[in-house]
Amino acid sequence: MLKGFRDFILRGNVVDLAVGVMVGAAFQNVVNALVNDLFSPFISVLFKQPNFSNFTVTIHGSQFQYGSFVNAVISFLVTAFAIYFFVVLPINKLSTRFKKPGSPLPQTTKKCPYCLSDIPKEAKKCAFCTSKID
Repeated sequence: MLKGFRDFILRGNVVDLAVGVMVGAAFQNVVNALVNDLFSPFISVLFKQPNFSNFTVTIHGSQFQYGSFVNAVISFLVTAFAIYFFVVLPINKLSTRFKKPGSPLPQTTKKCPYCLSDIPKEAKKCAFCTSKID
């Protein structure tokens, strides 16, 4: 029983997942600091109000407090913006720079001369137009 548990824990994908979760938790602090300390003050400069949580609207005596939702949406958009432009784009550029060009995959299909559908290379008859292929 313990051998099975040990094998499960020491499998590569479990360890990779654990490392990814820990790095993600640490990275969350970096992104939160970027959003709270740099982007939020910039938004407050543009809109003259740093916090929208007091925004409400009253309809037929019912008060709808939509300000917290606006704060959450802005926080999400700014966080997504920061992650995309400061993490995803640089990582993609680095990965394309270090990626080795691979050999092209062998072609497994050909065009039917009658209907121009993609059919297997070995096909003697088109599955789409039922024409015989020579």
